[in-house]
Amino acid sequence: MGTVLNVEKINITYKNKHKNVYAVKDISFMLNQGDSLGIVGESGSGKSTLAMGLLKLLPARSTAITGRVEFDKKNLLKLTDRQYNELRWKEISVVFQKSMNALSPVHRISVQIEDIYRVHYPDTPSQKIKERALYLFSLVNLSSRVYNLYPHELSGGMLQRISIAISLLFSPKLLILDEATTALDTVTQGQILDEIVKLEAEMNMTRIMITHDISVVSQSCNKVGIMYAGELMEIGATETVLKYPKHPYTKALIESFPSLYGEKKPLKSIEGFIPDLSQQYKGCIFAPRCKNAMDICKSHKPQKTEFKDGDVYCHLYKEAAK
Repeated sequence: MGTVLNVEKINITYKNKHKNVYAVKDISFMLNQGDSLGIVGESGSGKSTLAMGLLKLLPARSTAITGRVEFDKKNLLKLTDRQYNELRWKEISVVFQKSMNALSPVHRISVQIEDIYRVHYPDTPSQKIKERALYLFSLVNLSSRVYNLYPHELSGGMLQRISIAISLLFSPKLLILDEATTALDTVTQGQILDEIVKLEAEMNMTRIMITHDISVVSQSCNKVGIMYAGELMEIGATETVLKYPKHPYTKALIESFPSLYGEKKPLKSIEGFIPDLSQQYKGCIFAPRCKNAMDICKSHKPQKTEFKDGDVYCHLYKEAAK
């Protein structure tokens, strides 16, 4: 399968008069067609900023983005707003947390879907748009009657399903979900995740899922990336990373998350706080909170160490073989 997205050393900095905030630092990863990458980390680790940066939705005046984001042989960061707008929804689509709130309360779902569709295809007949929408509704387990209802007549889970259906109107190559199921109850969340996985197989789609919930990633992603304070700590096959974590932060994150299976163990918190991202740090960004920190961790940034099923950025594995 070919490469859909290649992110190379992307850095995102928020700028104001008083200080710069280095929100994302030197993130690199590659996704092939059909891959699903879950990006996990604490709140404030830069997950959503990374997603917004990939989508070029951050304000240009107060944000600096460097690096390369290659999608379909195009460097997205070099595209003009007009060129990128041609890609949005058609090639790259996104569903945000509580994105159902973006639906107008005074217009029927049908009217809103037609408006979105005609941004790219102005002359499309209403019947053709309806047929496409109802097909997608069936994929996300929605009744056809929903098409002519108002948003206030639907539950939160149904509205989020509509948002996912809208994101798939043009069969995008890349779908980004930013905490898209976080506000839903556990049963609805599980149903939607199962539907998304089926859709990916049917549409041969690639997905990035931003979440703080490890169980969501284990259920629906074949790759996982662990972020901390704007940096990538570890990335690889989901099963390998979650069962045999290498980075101390990955291990601590997993130990802080409850499990319904296996031996019951007390949950462990990660002592300390995420560092001030307006400061530049010489060594490993996690060193002040790491129980395995060595002298080198405080003075030198760890480089990537490659393994068969993933990569880790940690001095503990400096000499590890590929």
